[in-house]
Amino acid sequence: MSTEHHFTFYTHKLGPNGWKAAYVLEELGLKYHPIYLDIKNNEHRSPEHTKFNPNGRIPTLIDHKNNDFVVWESDAIMTYLVEKYDPEGKISVKTFEEKIQQLQWLFFQASGQGPYFGQAAWFIMSHPERIPSAVQRYQTEILRVFGVLENVLSKQEWLVGGKCTIADLSFIPWNAIVFNGLLMKDHEPVDFETKFPAVHKWHEALVNREAVKRVYAMREAVNKTIPAGKLM
Repeated sequence: MSTEHHFTFYTHKLGPNGWKAAYVLEELGLKYHPIYLDIKNNEHRSPEHTKFNPNGRIPTLIDHKNNDFVVWESDAIMTYLVEKYDPEGKISVKTFEEKIQQLQWLFFQASGQGPYFGQAAWFIMSHPERIPSAVQRYQTEILRVFGVLENVLSKQEWLVGGKCTIADLSFIPWNAIVFNGLLMKDHEPVDFETKFPAVHKWHEALVNREAVKRVYAMREAVNKTIPAGKLM
């Protein structure tokens, strides 16, 4: 495979998980070549991609400066990048105990936020028939997850280590969709800034980081036909 770029990064123009990993690449100043797979045409399941990622999902990262090492699953990619390319701990922690806490939050994001927020998105925006009980279930879970975060962030500024880490960055894309109002359709109005003030403050601090703003600009550039407020 070509080593012209440090990384080849298989991702998707809209999917939250790819952009999540892009935040880390940008934060660490790492150069990469993005390949935006067309999900509607099943490019993510093509042999050209599944030879690297047998799960056939995005994102997938290939590190050409580490013997074309391949890693997939967004939180695994984020962990790999900081373990190998963040020795100073710019967006990661150093002690064993803190690394376990960082991993704990990544697991919570991958098992508690991503799937439930994703299912809410599916049943609200993509499912062929309206199933109110399913929508209600996942919207209730969104509020529960926000409650967990609020409980912690009302006592501390960041999730672990007293600074922004990959644990915090991992929550941005799905939380942004909630704050945009896309996942609470037909639910009684929720003023997230008032109900979850610590989460709102934390999210605003995250999306105003220079690296995150650069990724937002890239995302808007590759999705020119979609209004910025409707991007995931």
